[in-house]
This record gives sequence, structure tokens and C-alpha cells, in this order.
Amino acid sequence: MAATLVKEASPPAAAGAGPARRPRRRGRIIAVLFVLPALLLLGALVVYPVLFSVGRSFFDASGTRFVGGENYAEMFRDPATLKAIRNTAVWVVVAPTLLTGLGLILAVLVEKVRWATAFKLLLFMPMAVSFLAAGIVFRLAYDEDPDKGVLNAAVVSVHDAFQGTSSYPTARARDGQGLTKEADGSYRTSAAVSPGDAVALGLVGVQPRDLPGGAESAYPAATRKAGSGELRGVVYLDFTPGGGGEQGRVDRRESGLPEMKVEAVRDGRTVASTTTASDGSFRFGDLADGSYTVRLPASNFAPPYEGVSWLGPTLVTPAIIGAYLWIWTGFAMVLIGAGLSTLPRDALEAARMDGANEWQIFRRITVPLLAPVLTVVFVTLVINVMKVFDLVYIIAPGPVQEDATVLATQMWLVSFGGGNNQGLGSALGVLLLLLVVPAMVFNVRRFRRSQR
Repeated sequence: MAATLVKEASPPAAAGAGPARRPRRRGRIIAVLFVLPALLLLGALVVYPVLFSVGRSFFDASGTRFVGGENYAEMFRDPATLKAIRNTAVWVVVAPTLLTGLGLILAVLVEKVRWATAFKLLLFMPMAVSFLAAGIVFRLAYDEDPDKGVLNAAVVSVHDAFQGTSSYPTARARDGQGLTKEADGSYRTSAAVSPGDAVALGLVGVQPRDLPGGAESAYPAATRKAGSGELRGVVYLDFTPGGGGEQGRVDRRESGLPEMKVEAVRDGRTVASTTTASDGSFRFGDLADGSYTVRLPASNFAPPYEGVSWLGPTLVTPAIIGAYLWIWTGFAMVLIGAGLSTLPRDALEAARMDGANEWQIFRRITVPLLAPVLTVVFVTLVINVMKVFDLVYIIAPGPVQEDATVLATQMWLVSFGGGNNQGLGSALGVLLLLLVVPAMVFNVRRFRRSQR
């Protein structure tokens, strides 16, 4: 009897299984329809270009002849590509390490600042600036001309404050007017002089408007006689405004050259030195009898200090990395700060109660607990650094473009920037993909592990 009831009850359950499956099947279909546009875009914008680039890398520059692995072999024979790989390695090692360290330090310090939110906003603001705009800004900041580049303006100001600068970099002596130029750039009197003599040392090549503000007429000083045991003279601008005057003689309207260093030399040794007054006059007192030479040292005519060649072959890569740090430091700080806010405060307080100082807490507790966050930030930055293109292409001037090139810029230059070899460019793109994929896989696996 029970078996009969079971048999009679089973058909309705089986009959209800079909209607139960329909909502699930309908849900799957709806889900696929919603995901389908994204899948189509992913295939059109990611999958197809990757497959096309892999296939294109096995053909020549024209794309008509199959060359196999020749492009990959050529890639590692090309000095420019090898330099791009070397520069990319420098980027991968230096930039993520500095960014992660700076982000960690700033995230810890910001917690102790009253205006923490405003400080974070200030550091994160560069992320809102496009790489194009940031590249233009830093290209100007790194300009070698101190009148344009703010960094060199600061460097020159500091240098001149400690080392001083020449007031007459363009000054020179007239030929045959009593001064002879030495190999080191200094000038000396052609004829020997003795105590009791007075000399007039005329220079040209200085614009009257470039004279120091306190410069006075040299004529009164030129008319003074030297006393006993005294060697006197005047250094003046041998140029009369408006014309007239006589070369080699001090005219009433000719100005002295103040702050000019003058030396008295005897037997190749400097025995006395002084600096000219506002009227260009100078004097050496208590000189022993004998013959002397008056010399104007080369430091009077040294060209002005122009600063550092930030975008030269030596410093162009560190300079671009500096611009990259300015943009991405806020990103690293915010992510690490978010991880810092989740740390168990009781562990930190317990360490303080046990007598640990802040450095010990930071090194022994904060950093180990933040290790997963630091790893994610570091790997994310490694992926981003491998693809850097904008800053390198914009900041590096044309003559040093090859010294600063990385894989992304080299791929573009080979393919579209004049090389017109898209087979080799595709091989570079495949190389870049192969370098990025391991970091991406590592990041995804770590993210899934943290989710579990």
C-alpha cells in the first residue's frame, strides 16, 4: 500500500522539475545577455589586438613576408632596444620601491597631523593631472635655462650665494692696449711695472647697462699719482657712450669696473691682491722694490653658473622618475593609509605599554602587519611602471630620447615614430606583455587569497 502511494506521488514531483528549471535557465540567459556587450568589447579591444600583435610579430615590416622569429632575434641585437630594456629594469627597481617607501612613511606621518585630510588631498591632487600636462610642467621645470627652469633657478641661486659669480663674463681686453691674455683666461700687463707707477687697464665687451649700479667715472682715479712704494691703477670700460674718446686712455665719460679682482705678481707668484672700488681704482701699498706684473684673474671673466643639466644623457632617466614620483606618491599613500586604518590598535597600545618606542613599533609591528598591503601596492606599481610612456616621450628632449627610452616608447618609435617596422614593434609589444603578465597573475592570486 505504501509503495503504491509512493508511485502515485512521484509523477507530480517529476512533472514539477521542468517548471523549476525554466527560471534558472532564463536567469542564465539574462545574465549572458547582460555580460555579452562587455565580452564583445573585451574581445574587440583586448583579445583581438593581442592575438593580432602576436601574429604580426612573425612578419616583416611590410606585413607580407613570414620571417618567423627574426623580429625577436633582431630585438635583442638592436642597441636601442637593449638600452630600453635596461632603462625599464631601472624603472621597475627604483620607482616602485621609492613610491612604496614614501607612501608608507607619509601614511604613518599623516596619522599624526591635525589636518590629515587636507594633507592627503594635497598629495593626491597630482593624480588628477594627466600625464601629458605633468610632462609639460616638468619639461619646463627641468629646463637648463635658469630663467625658465625653476629647479635650475633654485640651484643657481644657492650656488651663487656660496660661490659667488663673475660680474663681467663677456669682458675682454683690446689687442695692443697693454693687456695680454693668458691660457687660463686671465689678463696681465704686457710691460713690467714698479712701485710708484700707475696703470690704466681698459676692457671692452661690457654693455653700459650691465654695469653694477654703483659704478662711477674712472677719470678722477686715473689722474691720481702713485705714492712711494705704492702701485696704483684703474680698471675701466674703454668705451665712451655716444662715441668719441681715445682707445687706451681714460675719458671723462668712461666708467670704472667695480668689484674686479686684481693681483700683483712677481716671479710667477701672487704677492698681493685687492678688489677694485666703485670707480674701478685699486692700489697695492708697501711693495718691495722690483718689477711686477698686474694680473686680472680668470675668475673675473668666468661664465655664469648655468645649473644642472637635468635632461642630459646622465640624469634624464632619474629626472623622469622624479616626475613619476610626484604623480603617484599620493596613490601609494592613500592605499597604504587605508591598510593602516585597519590595523588592530590594541597591538600598538600593548607595545607602547611594554616600553617600545615609535621606531620599534613601526619596524616590528606596523610594517609586518602591512606587508600584504605593501606587496599589492608594489606589484601594482611594477605593472604600471612597465607601461610608462607619456612622461618619457614628453619630458625627454629629442637628442636624448634614446638615452631615456623604455620598452613602451621604443615600441612606439619603432612602429610609428619613424621606424615604420610594425613587425619589430609587435615583437616589442609581445615582450612587454610577457613581462607584465606574471605581475598581473601574482596580483590577482593574492587578491583572491585575501578574499578567501
